[in-house]
Amino acid sequence: MIFYDFEVFKHDWMCCILDTTTQEPLTFINDREGFIAFYEAHKNDIWVGFNSRHYDQFILRAIVLDLDVKELNDFIIVKRQSGWTFSTLFWRVQLFNYDVKMAKDKSLKQLEAFMGHDIQESSVPFDIDRKLTKKELRDVEKYCLHDVYETAEVFMKQSSEFNSHLALIQEFNLPLKYISKTQAQLAAVILEANNNLEFDDNYDMILPATLDIKKYVHVVDYYKKYKEGVEDLKTEVAGVKHVFAAGGVHGAVDNYIHECKADELIIMADVDQLYPTMMIEYDLLSRNVSKPDKFEKILETSLRLKREGRKVEREPYKRICNITYGAEGDKYNKMYDARNRLLVCVYGQLFMLDLIEKLEVLPTFKLIQSNTDGILFKIKEIDFDLLDDWIYEWEQRTGLHMSFDFYQKVFQKDVNNYLIIAEDGSYKNIGGYVKKLNELDYDLPVVNKAVVDYFVKGVDPEHTILGCNKLIDFQKVVKVTSKFEYATYNRKKCSEKVFRVFASSDENDGELRKVKKKDGKISSQKISHTPERCFIDNSDITNKKIPDKLNRKWYINMARKRINDFLGGEKKHV
Repeated sequence: MIFYDFEVFKHDWMCCILDTTTQEPLTFINDREGFIAFYEAHKNDIWVGFNSRHYDQFILRAIVLDLDVKELNDFIIVKRQSGWTFSTLFWRVQLFNYDVKMAKDKSLKQLEAFMGHDIQESSVPFDIDRKLTKKELRDVEKYCLHDVYETAEVFMKQSSEFNSHLALIQEFNLPLKYISKTQAQLAAVILEANNNLEFDDNYDMILPATLDIKKYVHVVDYYKKYKEGVEDLKTEVAGVKHVFAAGGVHGAVDNYIHECKADELIIMADVDQLYPTMMIEYDLLSRNVSKPDKFEKILETSLRLKREGRKVEREPYKRICNITYGAEGDKYNKMYDARNRLLVCVYGQLFMLDLIEKLEVLPTFKLIQSNTDGILFKIKEIDFDLLDDWIYEWEQRTGLHMSFDFYQKVFQKDVNNYLIIAEDGSYKNIGGYVKKLNELDYDLPVVNKAVVDYFVKGVDPEHTILGCNKLIDFQKVVKVTSKFEYATYNRKKCSEKVFRVFASSDENDGELRKVKKKDGKISSQKISHTPERCFIDNSDITNKKIPDKLNRKWYINMARKRINDFLGGEKKHV
């Protein structure tokens, strides 16, 4: 594998490379002959970059074809055009390109920041109107090589994504050149989809004959008349406020906290492979798929391997099943079928509503939350057999299958933030307040830990935060988006776009703000969720000691606020 990154200026270009075979870095600066010799020796390898699918692969192809790389750079960056439309000759250049960014919605600098690494930018501006000096080239090379090594590290930390990508190619006997495609594009290839068919029935609503809703008919009527632009339907179901829309249903009891009594059960009931199952049962697979029976076999294989506990073997089949629904809504994918995608989601909502309607007749049934593919509820054990009968009837009628997970405690802020704890102490946590963090998503980790430890272990948040001795656990990573011109810190303009921020008790430290220009006027605002007094450290902090000026009280207050948001906000329980 070859990890690579390009930097392009008006009169210079540079490519930095890490060859995993030799483990040695290489740099090519305006050296087309040397670069082509390397490319020819390695064109059968997999080339790995970050955002290389949209940028670096085209610079490589342009160098091989001896095209103007600066013109191409501006075509992609300034004019925001696809590199494929720059030259029809690009297809002639063999390149097995894998883009690490395909699995991430963050920039490389953000991911580097989460890992605690140095995120300082090069001092050389990209719009410099002359050839770079030797000193400037050394600076750019340091910056470029750093990004190559960081790309390799990000790749390793999410290698399962690459493995599943490769598994799809190997399992379905696809050529290696497809390594550059997204998994949604691979799914279209595997299912032999074509976009020759054009439809004008995006909102034709065909409801399933197996649906049995008698109480909540107004929800069914809402979808019968559904068109683009129709407002979401807000209504009450089983005593819980719900919102129905084209993208799904959500309902939850806000600030709900409960621990099971001896005769109670808290159950999370989820439908197994809801969307792919409905695509088969109700003929809702994209009409552009030429061999729907192939998808049915893939789903059968996925479910069989799940039953057998063969997780690795199941992965490529599971991926196809999960990707297909999203691909139906992507107008650039060959499986695009807006009507069927809408129907899949609507059927899921209505079948779940159908089930709730049946279950709410049980005397002890208490709905806690619901979404398109599952419900969380409380019930007394005495009613469990009857509940099981109702669900069995629903399964037989709809062709869907439901699985149960049992929990002992539930802490629910709202539909997007909840924590449910099983009797053995294991737990499921959803939402920004309590989600499980990893090295590539490591934002305010000490606050998340404090909130989770409070609910799961009963530990006071102050104890958790005062006991933490790693600077990285206190970081807040922020990025100035393209909607803003630049950031200011202590009223000084910053050249960086990504910052690692910490709360400070030093009176000389100020705010981090973002600046916007509109109609000749300049306005600024504090970057959200950052302290009013902060310090910035964009150097490597993986082994840095915590400075005395770190304001731990700010983190304690944030943790207490999040806990109180779960408990009811203004009640100030903590």
